[in-house]
Amino acid sequence: MRGILFITLSNIGDAVLSTPVLERLHQCYPQAMVDIVADPRSGFLFEHCPYRGEIFLKVKPEGWRGVVALLHTLRRKRYDLIVDLRTDGLAWLLRGKKRLTKWTAGQPQGPHAVHRHMSVIAPLTGPDIPAARVWLTGRHRAFADEQLKALPGKRWLALCPGANWPPKIWPAQCYQELVWRVKEYFDAVILLGGAKDIERNRLIAGNLPLPYLDLSGKTDLLQAAAIIERARAFTGNDSGMGHVAGAMATATLTLFGQGPPLEYHPWGPHPAWVYRPDGDTQKISVDEAAQTFRALLDGLP
Repeated sequence: MRGILFITLSNIGDAVLSTPVLERLHQCYPQAMVDIVADPRSGFLFEHCPYRGEIFLKVKPEGWRGVVALLHTLRRKRYDLIVDLRTDGLAWLLRGKKRLTKWTAGQPQGPHAVHRHMSVIAPLTGPDIPAARVWLTGRHRAFADEQLKALPGKRWLALCPGANWPPKIWPAQCYQELVWRVKEYFDAVILLGGAKDIERNRLIAGNLPLPYLDLSGKTDLLQAAAIIERARAFTGNDSGMGHVAGAMATATLTLFGQGPPLEYHPWGPHPAWVYRPDGDTQKISVDEAAQTFRALLDGLP
């Protein structure tokens, strides 16, 4: 097997949850370079993958003109294997000896999205499921070291209170109260997020019982991943950052109001969550979140 094309998903969280498939392909075909079709929102997650070839971006707003241009580029190459997790028909328009898509997948071996993605390649590789991955460089880790050097201790809580959809967002006051309820487990708090989270993080920081570092709007996602990698635990809403935390093997507490957690929780070694079946994230109880978080933290090595 020499040439593989991997067509991944668009959103950051979905793209992270596709990386076990990418890792399993590499385990099975370690000599193969893997070209990747990704979305501009998530393509940079694969930039430092050591076995990737070219990254091709599928830009949805470009419509059919963009699709035709992408097809023209991709058809210049012939692949031994095309793995398509998106299945909008692209794989069937390209030059490949073998294609694996959701249309050809077997029965998933579990309820999670990762199980569903792995079922696409199960006929080829078997049932083993690797960890999710986000690939970092020494530059990202040096950035994290520099930012975190002034924080006391090493038991840090990374907290990201934002999400890409307002109904997914737990109130800032609730996050603040949660920190008060678990303060004995941590030495400091790291507030993360994009520019839209600056005000929310300012509200949380206004009355915290621990020293804190507010990095909202001051990192890119890979820099944030390197920071989360240093943390003892991460908490946030159902968001791309939570999936990044899972990929960094950091314990995660996710507040779910939308989407079933058994299907979409971060794919990491220590996931926990609180879920509102009625979909109202605003009504998640701080008491329940604190109890769940304390149980998670008590179980960590």
